[in-house]
Amino acid sequence: MKRNLPIAFAVIVALPLATPAHAGDFSPRPEESQLPHAMHSEMKVHPSITVGVKDADIVGDDNRALQAAVDYIGKLGGGTVEIGPGDYLMHDSLHLRSHVTVRGTPGKTILRKAKGAVSPLAIDGDYGEEQITVVNPDGFKVGYGVTIRDDTSWGFHTTVARIIGQNGNTFAIDTPLNSDCLIDKKAMAATIYPVVSGYYVDGVHLQNLIVEGDKDENTYIDGCRGGGIFLYRGFGAVIENCVVRNYNGDGISFQQSNDVQVHDCISEGNLGLGFHPGSGSQRPVVRENIARLNGQDGLYLCWRVRHGLFEKNILENNGRYGISIGHKDSDNLLTGNEVRGNEEAGVYFRNETLGMAGHRNRLENNIIENNGDKNAAPGIQIRGETHDLVFRDNIIRDTRPADERKQTVGIRIEKLAGPVVLEGNQIDATTKIEDERKAGK
Repeated sequence: MKRNLPIAFAVIVALPLATPAHAGDFSPRPEESQLPHAMHSEMKVHPSITVGVKDADIVGDDNRALQAAVDYIGKLGGGTVEIGPGDYLMHDSLHLRSHVTVRGTPGKTILRKAKGAVSPLAIDGDYGEEQITVVNPDGFKVGYGVTIRDDTSWGFHTTVARIIGQNGNTFAIDTPLNSDCLIDKKAMAATIYPVVSGYYVDGVHLQNLIVEGDKDENTYIDGCRGGGIFLYRGFGAVIENCVVRNYNGDGISFQQSNDVQVHDCISEGNLGLGFHPGSGSQRPVVRENIARLNGQDGLYLCWRVRHGLFEKNILENNGRYGISIGHKDSDNLLTGNEVRGNEEAGVYFRNETLGMAGHRNRLENNIIENNGDKNAAPGIQIRGETHDLVFRDNIIRDTRPADERKQTVGIRIEKLAGPVVLEGNQIDATTKIEDERKAGK
């Protein structure tokens, strides 16, 4: 062996270094630049995965299969989850991850809320506690979503969590209780939750999903903590071509979520609000959507919704107002919308004091017609100390037979309101302008 070493060494030394047959210049191009929050440049191919009831990378028909796909893509930094046609039973939310697109098959991907279980709490749930004890544990299981509240802990004081453990009637949850839930105030737990939710996420994208809420088999969840599709601090989210129907709560709700876009969606037959931007959500764009036959308002601007665009939406046959605007909801443009057939006023400015009213909103080129179902209602009603509203080139009318007309007042301006600009509006009503201000200012 020793006498062969020099020969072997000579052969190795004699071999030329391997190079590609057609070596190219792989140095960075002048236009290449690293991404703002990464140490690499933009890539052409991004992570993707399919999930479905068959013929998919992940096969399953419930929230666990969908969640596995979303979590996988999320851990890779973002990409696309393609959900095939089918009916997926949701025992918990589909929890969104930052920079993940979730895309269904148009008209064929249905996320169905599972039947809800409800039980009183057996002992008080204390603020910050991470477990609950229920009277009846039937229908509560590890992995299920759960909501805990009492008669005083509604809105943001409601806790929405996941069950992560069980010991008899006691269940561990993954979120501390957001308030005291006291049995003398009818504290309860229920397996209710958003069907799709995003908490503290950036850049999520939803497309082509149908959310079936099964409201007759579920109790109500407040829109500040729930909805068929729900975002909490979901910045820059895009929701398009989605349908939310028959949910026992709001259709689409986003809270403390800036720069959200909602396009070409339908919210119908839900017990709460149709579309609910709120709690400081700035610069929303809500365009070409339909809210109909919901139990409350079609479009509800909650608190501090500012600099938004609400364009070419249809808000019809809802159980309260077509559009409601109130607490610090200022500097929004509402244009090209059709607001018709709602139970009460077509557009309603809520009764707020000067510092909290919805000032400087503009309504232009809208059709506001046939509102007021059982009782007389104005097309537009302005309450509180709201000022500097602009109504320009709107059509306000009632086209029903004369004996069925309830929208008998075009615009009602209550006595505390400030300056209002009225330009170019076409008003067909018994009373076109009902101005209760002292000087009709």
